[in-house]
Amino acid sequence: MKKGIHPENYRIVAFKDMSNDDVFLTKSTADTKETLEVDGVEYPLVKMEISRTSHPFYTGKAKLIDTAGRIDKFKNKYDKFKKSAKAKTEE
Repeated sequence: MKKGIHPENYRIVAFKDMSNDDVFLTKSTADTKETLEVDGVEYPLVKMEISRTSHPFYTGKAKLIDTAGRIDKFKNKYDKFKKSAKAKTEE
């Protein structure tokens, strides 16, 4: 391995899955300002939308997560094309 290219600031960090509140600890260099207490010890906290405990591939359960309303935006955007195509076929 080349010397001097790898980060030196590895520390134990708490990663929290916000969809099911699962927390796991691992070493990371991720910067964060938040902390979380786990078993009486305070760790830096990194929040995630999805992890191994909530991802459909690992759980085997299909679950729709639409945190930003992207599906509704998509449907609204392309609804007007359906309506205009339907109007043209009726004429």
